[in-house]
Amino acid sequence: MAAGERRAMASGQLRRRRPEDRPGRRRPQPGRRSDLGGRIIVAAPALALAGLVVWRGGAIFAALLLVLGWICLDELYRMTARSGPARLAGFAALLALIAAAYWGDRNQVLLVAVAALPVTFLLTLASPGGSAYGIAITLLGIWWIGIAMAHAVMLRALPHGGALVTDVLVGTFVGDTGAYLGGRSFGRRRLAPSISPNKTVEGLAIGMVCAVAGVWFASLYQGWLPKGDALLLGVGVAIAAPIGDLFESYLKRRAGVKDSGRVFGAHGGALDRLDAALFAMVTGYYVWLAILGAR
Repeated sequence: MAAGERRAMASGQLRRRRPEDRPGRRRPQPGRRSDLGGRIIVAAPALALAGLVVWRGGAIFAALLLVLGWICLDELYRMTARSGPARLAGFAALLALIAAAYWGDRNQVLLVAVAALPVTFLLTLASPGGSAYGIAITLLGIWWIGIAMAHAVMLRALPHGGALVTDVLVGTFVGDTGAYLGGRSFGRRRLAPSISPNKTVEGLAIGMVCAVAGVWFASLYQGWLPKGDALLLGVGVAIAAPIGDLFESYLKRRAGVKDSGRVFGAHGGALDRLDAALFAMVTGYYVWLAILGAR
């Protein structure tokens, strides 16, 4: 026994090590218990509105995506304002991408995505604060956020599109909740400490299982969706959604910000809530096309 421990024992100050003090165990943080309740309070009305709009589809669905995409682009361009993004090019491309998806098809969406490059370049030349980095950030927003919103429109336009969009969203948000709770309860190994210190390998694994299960259970109420196809769709969402989450965390870390915005108050901005869905919608669209092509 060390001399310090003998003196502490003699004075009655030596105490037994508590479980939370053991190496490798994460110490509970003040205020963490209220996070889940806060998430539910924020998410419940948003999901109810999203469900109604997805069910209606059509122009109102495209309009909602335009609004959300506009907010997400604004948050991205604010985070990266030093690079001088061509905001007008980004917002115009978002509008054109959603219009192309609504009135056209993938060919028109691809045409808009390709045309965004020269348009962004020309508008950057006309701007006194433009730069090469600004062009890159502008195109990042267009190809990340704009193309994701366009694919959501195209997914909704497919047969059973409303249910498909719902399934992807269910898988995304159930997976995110599973990762959050799983990480809190069982998380030990950091997943990407330099990007998002609170994410763990165990949380990722539990979240992926929950995402697959969420899509599969949703299929129980959809007679047109075979269980095997639901599993494939769920696996696609389970893989894409965490990558989208990490991607946005990486951008925030490089920009030196904690949250992308304040649309949802203390729970962050639109990008903070939709980062996983932006990747999942694109993946869900192509996974479903592959399933249809194999039938």
